[in-house]
Amino acid sequence: MPIMLPHDAKAGPTKPEVRSVLLGKLDLDEQDHFAEVGSCTGAVTIEAARRAGRITALERKPERLDVTQKNLAANEELRAADIELINAEAPEGLPDNADALFLGGSRNFEAVLDYAVETEIDRIVMNVSRLEVAGRATQAFRERDILEEVVQFQVSHGYELAGATSFNSDNPVYMLVGSATEDDDDEAEKREATA
Repeated sequence: MPIMLPHDAKAGPTKPEVRSVLLGKLDLDEQDHFAEVGSCTGAVTIEAARRAGRITALERKPERLDVTQKNLAANEELRAADIELINAEAPEGLPDNADALFLGGSRNFEAVLDYAVETEIDRIVMNVSRLEVAGRATQAFRERDILEEVVQFQVSHGYELAGATSFNSDNPVYMLVGSATEDDDDEAEKREATA
């Protein structure tokens, strides 16, 4: 069932197709504590709440955190997780026991990745839409030895044009996927096979 985002944060939500890939990479279940940096509209928080047992969502802008809260309330029937919303700039406010982490913004990402390594977060995903930031983020993941893959994808939506179908393309997204835990070979192969 699609989520509702009736409240605007003056910043676009993570698109539905991107959220689908993101959630596949995070592989959340009801035992997981999921942390999000940059909740904005709450789109990822709401989707994750359908899967994870606990959510900690950070947003540094109080007005955006208010939008997250309002959009969560609009989707009350869809969610089951215990959700904590925190007005803070990461890594401040991040839990020390998260199983999965999503960085929805690029501000201060190096410090967030350091925290992820320090607390050994198992699944880390960062979305980036700007090429230069994607390059810096990829290097930061590599320097911390947490990079598993980089995925670049672009989604196009069809529309009618002169009785036929044409397409409008969304901005490309670079998705960095990593882990700050040591997996044995069997676990790594299992995750790769399900990806």
